[in-house]
Amino acid sequence: MGKDNGSSAKETPGGTYINVNSNDNKGHVNIYDRDPRGNHDSIHINVDYNTGKGSITEKDGDSKTTKDTSCYLTSACMKHFQETFDDSCYELRVLRWFRDTFVSQEDIAHYYQTAPVIVAAIDKYGEGANTAYDYIYENVVRVCVEAIENGNYNFAYERYKSSILALEEQFARKEYQSRLVKAIKTPALRTV
Repeated sequence: MGKDNGSSAKETPGGTYINVNSNDNKGHVNIYDRDPRGNHDSIHINVDYNTGKGSITEKDGDSKTTKDTSCYLTSACMKHFQETFDDSCYELRVLRWFRDTFVSQEDIAHYYQTAPVIVAAIDKYGEGANTAYDYIYENVVRVCVEAIENGNYNFAYERYKSSILALEEQFARKEYQSRLVKAIKTPALRTV
């Protein structure tokens, strides 16, 4: 998938243009507000199917913002707020401040290693994924933000850590096992 200049984008009935590129490993969707061969605003969605990592890049005039979609806290906020979601919403600002101020580098590294696998596993549940994200929003995001607002940092930290471990057990373990089985079945590994 090389850089897309929009030349293969198709016009939709609503007047936007869409271009989709994918292979077995990655997917890329470009959405343009008008013909992409001219001046336009756009959204670019990238997904790595193997790692579950992804990003959404929005170009609006001269400004460009990129959001990481592999964080289950961000994903839960995205599902909760839907059309009104903003990557710098109050909840995520509070959680990021807390992360940067109180969470150990070890726990942050573990979260960013595990979260994309959790998101990938949750997203495989189709409509059931919404239930999981609702649960995460109500029982992790909202509860932690309220605890942080009240200065109960130890409780927020424990809830944050326990959510990682519980979601890792519920979702990531199955995903890791699936990836291991897939790796074992590949011809290159069988001949070693």
